[in-house]
Amino acid sequence: MGTGLRERKRLSAMRTIQERALDLFDERGFDAVTIEEIAAAAEVSPSSVYRWFGTKEGLIVADEFDSMSQEAVREILDVNDPVGSLVQIVVRYESAPQQAGQTAGGPWRRVRYFFQEPSVRTAALAELDRAGSRIAPLLAGSNGMTESQARVVANALVFGYFAALEQWYLDGGDQPIATYVEEGLRPLRAIWPSPPAPTT
Repeated sequence: MGTGLRERKRLSAMRTIQERALDLFDERGFDAVTIEEIAAAAEVSPSSVYRWFGTKEGLIVADEFDSMSQEAVREILDVNDPVGSLVQIVVRYESAPQQAGQTAGGPWRRVRYFFQEPSVRTAALAELDRAGSRIAPLLAGSNGMTESQARVVANALVFGYFAALEQWYLDGGDQPIATYVEEGLRPLRAIWPSPPAPTT
């Protein structure tokens, strides 16, 4: 089995586990569900759940960005327009067809737990911290940024994204998340020079 197929199977299995976990959390409450019950519902061993996610909180906050290589992150992040890159990632994620085995609620069904469960919020913030650490080296040197500036900007991007997500949640989650991300991160666009206007 090739590496690509193995990776697709692993991601598919992880999505299935996440969906079964969300089913249980929605039905019985986050605190009432055990890893063992999630494993049984997903028809995998508890050790697989622990290996891939570590904790119940990890089940909710884990996404494909975590397992991307640094080269893959470089490919999706335009260092001349990281806000635009982030908005486009959100647009693609929101418009992705529902995966087989996913229940209603789309890919953002888990988001409410970021803001309802304090331990999940803590885990999400830790993930964002790691994401900022991965993005900062890609920004350093672009647009004349020092390493310190790149670290600050990377964290402004990822934690700004989280703040936009929270506002979307507080407003009832009826509008596209990308709208909130675009509007919320707009002040950061001033960091990057505008692209030259096309000549006529």
